[in-house]
Amino acid sequence: MRFDFQALAAHQLRLASTPLVQLCAEPDRSRALGRSTLGLHLNLARQRLDPEALQALLAQASRLGIPAGFRRLVEGEQVNPTEARPALHTALRSALGQSETARAARAEVMVMRERMEALSAALEASTVTDIVSVGIGGSDLGPRLVVDALREVASPRFRIHFLTNVDGSALARLLPQLDRRSTAVLLVSKSFTTQETLLNGQLLREWLGDDPRLFAVTAHPERAAAFGVAPERVLPMWDWVGGRFSLWSAVGWSIRLALGSSGFDQLLAGAAAMDAHALESPLADNLPVLHALVALWNRNLIGLPTQAVLPYDERLALLPAFLQQLVMESLGKRVRLDGSEVLGETVPVVWGGTGTNSQHSFFQALHQGTQVVPCDFIGVLRPAHGYQGNHRALLSNLLAQCEALASGSPNADPHRHYPGDRPSSLLLLDQLDPHSLGALLALYEHSVYVQALLWGINAFDQSGVELGKQLASQLLPAFSGGEPGPCDAVTRSLLAEIRPHLS
Repeated sequence: MRFDFQALAAHQLRLASTPLVQLCAEPDRSRALGRSTLGLHLNLARQRLDPEALQALLAQASRLGIPAGFRRLVEGEQVNPTEARPALHTALRSALGQSETARAARAEVMVMRERMEALSAALEASTVTDIVSVGIGGSDLGPRLVVDALREVASPRFRIHFLTNVDGSALARLLPQLDRRSTAVLLVSKSFTTQETLLNGQLLREWLGDDPRLFAVTAHPERAAAFGVAPERVLPMWDWVGGRFSLWSAVGWSIRLALGSSGFDQLLAGAAAMDAHALESPLADNLPVLHALVALWNRNLIGLPTQAVLPYDERLALLPAFLQQLVMESLGKRVRLDGSEVLGETVPVVWGGTGTNSQHSFFQALHQGTQVVPCDFIGVLRPAHGYQGNHRALLSNLLAQCEALASGSPNADPHRHYPGDRPSSLLLLDQLDPHSLGALLALYEHSVYVQALLWGINAFDQSGVELGKQLASQLLPAFSGGEPGPCDAVTRSLLAEIRPHLS
């Protein structure tokens, strides 16, 4: 069953000639297109749709069985058919699934949590002051985002560092900050074959020397053991958890060490509450569903190729990068589950930055550029600081940019004319704490899943990232005097130019 874009085309044509400034003049529009739950408020009043178009979108979501899709996810059905796997990241944080598969996964998770708590307690009782978490992609972005965002409520017990890039410059900058006698290293790799993680891990293992403060998180403990990590210092993850959905697992051990047991529990509880909301709420009040439907409306009905994420809170500075991976790795697919070509477009290019910094950077293009960019504005109502003047200025800028993009400002001088009619969604959090951040990230996870269901694609595989890795491994011997594997003439020419410059 496919999404029926023709059923919505009439609504898009009907609204195409109605400017946003006119739509936003309707007195009840903000209430009609706003929803709230769990301290999160989603307002779609500045999107190019009206309640009638939204009802048509919701009818499509109902026809395609979105509620049943959520149930398949939490029950551990095979929602990742190309890899013959479930995607049970919800079991990392909640016990919503009642199937034998979901219950077994939840039991494994609780055993892992007990082991993680024991290892955390041992580290807290030791002389360790610094934790280096080594990982890349899904083994890095989620934990790094959460630790950075919640720094104000973190325990002062450890300094947490993240090492991700294979570029040796990152390690060269990090090591002078550390004392090997009081540093623990966490190697985080689902496969434990990730080149970047193992190269950095090998250097850190040598730097630590004969020391028990080397730990691993992996779905392949035998590979960690072969690398030199004792089995009692290895925490498990599972093939039913995709990397970009894994911060709730032992991949998030650095989060647990930063926030303490209570903070980590609150993060999981926020995500679990959003899981329940996505599973149980009617489609018309379901925040992930509404967010997903607007994304599809902008991408397929209006034809907008990019999406900006604009958090107006410095603590969420890493959110655009996190969502870039979550959305583009999950939805960057050109074939449907049955192998047929997708009709139309799938994922937009996701990018962004924090306000108000971005206003002095790329907002010129948002307001007056030739390409219309839909935006997710994200704000926090109650800050974690006492500088109320700053916070009021921040919120005033947030609301002003939403209005300016939508309404524009006509001017006879073309250089000072703002066309407006540029859509945005507004997400407001009552406050930024572990619970609300967990709910926010789970909202985006579920929105991605709904978009995949609507397009009929697989959100949980990522074979597109493998080809470049394979070619890199074939080329690596050439940088040490050997011969490269199969490569084209341009690469061979570039190798010949580069090799004389290597020591």
